[in-house]
Order: sequence, then C-alpha cells, then structure tokens
Amino acid sequence: MSLRFYDTATAQVRDFVPLKPGEVSLYYCGATVQGRPHVGHIRSAIVFDQLTRWLEFRGYRVTTVRNVTDIDDKILAKSAESMGLEVPSGEDVIPNEPWWALAYRFEQAFAKAYDTLGVQRPTYEPRATGHIPEMHALISRLIEAGHAYPALDGSGDVYFDVRSWEAYGSLTRQNIDDMQAAPDAGPRGKRDPRDFALWKGHKEGEPETAAWDSPWGRGRPGWHLECSAMATKYLGAQFDIHGGGLDLRFPHHENEMAQSQAAGDGFANYWMHNGMVTFEGEKMSKSIGNTVSPAQMLAEASPRVVRYYLGQAHYRSVLDYRPTSLQEAASAVERIDGFIAKAHLKTYGPGDYAFIVDTHGSIPPAFGEAMDDDLNVPQALAVLHETVRAGNTALAQDDAEAVKAALHSALAMTGVLGLDAVQQPAMQGGPEHGALDALVQAQLEERRSARAAKDWARADAIRDSLAAAGITVEDSADGATWSLA
Repeated sequence: MSLRFYDTATAQVRDFVPLKPGEVSLYYCGATVQGRPHVGHIRSAIVFDQLTRWLEFRGYRVTTVRNVTDIDDKILAKSAESMGLEVPSGEDVIPNEPWWALAYRFEQAFAKAYDTLGVQRPTYEPRATGHIPEMHALISRLIEAGHAYPALDGSGDVYFDVRSWEAYGSLTRQNIDDMQAAPDAGPRGKRDPRDFALWKGHKEGEPETAAWDSPWGRGRPGWHLECSAMATKYLGAQFDIHGGGLDLRFPHHENEMAQSQAAGDGFANYWMHNGMVTFEGEKMSKSIGNTVSPAQMLAEASPRVVRYYLGQAHYRSVLDYRPTSLQEAASAVERIDGFIAKAHLKTYGPGDYAFIVDTHGSIPPAFGEAMDDDLNVPQALAVLHETVRAGNTALAQDDAEAVKAALHSALAMTGVLGLDAVQQPAMQGGPEHGALDALVQAQLEERRSARAAKDWARADAIRDSLAAAGITVEDSADGATWSLA
C-alpha cells in the first residue's frame, strides 16, 4: 500500500505524492503563547510528530516548520492585566510583565512540555515578530493584485477583500454569505464585515514596543498573515502538507489559504487536521470546570503514559478523556515495557539497551500497512500489542529466537511511535541510567542473597524500600527485573 492521507481540502483520502521526490515539506500551527499549553496543543504536536517520524521511516527527508505566534491581541491583553499590579491577580499572572517577556515565558513552557513528551524539535521554529518584512511583502503583493486594501477609516488597518477571491470558503465548503463577520477588527473601516485584518494599525493604549513601521503606518500583523509569511519563507511558495487542530480550519486556515493563493502562491498541497480532546463527551471549558491540563496529566502519570494516551486514537477522531484514561494507558504501557524488560533480560542479559535494532527489518508488515493508511495508529498499536502477547507466549515456552524477534519488533514499533523518546530511565542508556541501575542492582543482589538464606523479612523490606522510591520489582525464572512505577 502506498502512503495515503485524508486531505481536508478535497474531503477524501489521497495517495501521498510529494512535490520533490524523496523530500517532504510540512508546516503545522504552533502555539499562540499567551498562556500555558492545554491538552489540545499537545495532542496536535504529538500527532504531527508521529507523522514526521513515519515519513522519515519511509525514507523521506522531512523539513518541518512549527511557528510561534508571539504577538497577538490576547498576549497584549494578558500583559495589560499585569501592569500596575503589586501581586499576582490570577493564574500565571506576573506583575508588570511586558508582553514580550510574557510571550517568551510561555514559549518556554510549551518547549518544556514538548520535550517532556518526546516531541521532536522542528527543523525551524520561527517567531512571528522575526518576520515582519516578509509580512509587509505579502501584503503589498495582495494590494497590487487587488485582493487587499487599506482601511477606509484611516486607522492604519489593512484588510483582505474576501469577495475578491472567488475560492474563499472552499477549504471548509462554506458560502461566503452564510459566514459571520470577522471578529479581529470592527466593521467600520471594511468593505465587507467578513474581510479580515492583514495589518492592524497601532491603537491608543497599546505598548509602543508592540508596533512596527510599515507603508500603511505603525502597527502589527494579523494572525492569519503570520503563518502564510512564515510557511512560504521556509518551505517555498508551494509545499506538501499544512497541519493543525480541527478548530483552526476556520477562520485561520481558510484565511491562510485564501491570502496565499490570492498572492499567487500554490501553498499547501495537502491539509491535515487532528481532532479535539473532550472530557467525558463534553467540550473542555474552564467556565464549567471540566478541563485537564498536560501538567495535571503529568502529575498523575509518567510522560511515557501521557504520550501513549494522547497519541493512541486516530488523529482525525475525537479523543475523549475520562478519569480512568491514564490508568488504562498505564496498563497498556506496563504490558509493553514488562515484555521488553523480560525479553531483553532473556536475550541479552542485564544491562543497558546497548544494541541496534534493524527497524525496517523488524517492523511487522501489518504495522506498516496501518501507518500507511492515513496514519492509522490504533491499528498499529493493535499490532504492537499482538506482538507483545506472542512474545510473552514465546517467553513461557522458552523459545529464545521467537523472544528475540518479538523484542526487536516491539522496540522498532515503539521507536516509530515516539514512545522510545520518553522511555523510562530503566530502559535507556546514558550515565543517569547507569548510576540508577547500579544502585538498584546492588539492592537486588542483596535481596537475592536474603532470599537464598530464607531471610524473607529482609527480602520483603528491600522490595518495599524500592517500591517506596517508585521502583517496581518483577520476579521471573530468569531473575528479578526492575522498572519505574
């Protein structure tokens, strides 16, 4: 089976044919850094990380761009809230924090969450504020082509004329007359209430540092314009895939596509959107108190478990969170890791995972077929768990060759899914693991001696001590293994 992905623009699954043989160009929307990451941000990042890893596995050289929106109405509003404060007034509010400091602080919070959950750094991660000249150039092209105009009220705003572009609404298959007014600026200076802002003139009360000189007066870019300018800066006028959360299809991606194509750029060849995260079937909302943050998840479960949970559903489906979701994910991860630990001990003996897995040779064909078919991760995980079951059967039958084959397959599949990027320290090499393993092995050796001497109280005390430190000990015919609980 060839690679196939669902394309939002055509509403069908299409064979994937890159613009350049052997290369893939991917842009997906990153964060508007006015606050800490929510679970939807992280799910989207994991989805496109899985996509990138699979494309690389299939032999493509992938150039990935994920933007940072570091200038925005919400960022300015949150900074304004902090001005004049002597003490914090709410969650994540620091007194007298400039907008640029606030944006950078939350950008770092996103980076930490991505890193913790094994999301690979993109090839490029541009900030909006670093690409003002490219935005000016794009606006000028649109004005010259008759698709944009300076505001009629002298405010310094510049708008995209949606009625000048016949294809407007095609991404989301909407009729322009059925659309609501664009909420990014008042209608006073617009030809049509649906026209959206490309450039926002500087307003009284806004920080002077949040404005740049332009041919239309001092101001700042509109949200939609930023992504078009950055995507084409790094990937060219036409590129392979544009991705993001389903909530970005309209107006953000509709507006991106319209302004880019109206300026003469082919822009994205495929549009891919991941589904939302709900709470027991309901949309998450702070106002009704049914939200769960990545930080809360990480307080309840290991990064490996959180990544498994957020990445287990088909990317286009809704991922529903329930109070038992992380426990279920933890049980699944425990089954995988338990087999890997026992199979490694059986095949290679105690010590680090210091061997090379032939990833391509070890991936079961059914796994590859699932991933090729619109990134069907649930089916791919089913293959992984079937491999683990078969491996455990081989362990019980003392079939060393079958154990080794299942071990290599399991490691190859977890690697492709990015689960190896957040492996437990007990399953990694490096000085941290070496030090921890040496300490635990010393305790396990003392426990073995106690058991040999029938000093069951001492053996149990060692096990309890390790458990209190978050270390699980599992006994088998081949000896004791350990993992982080």
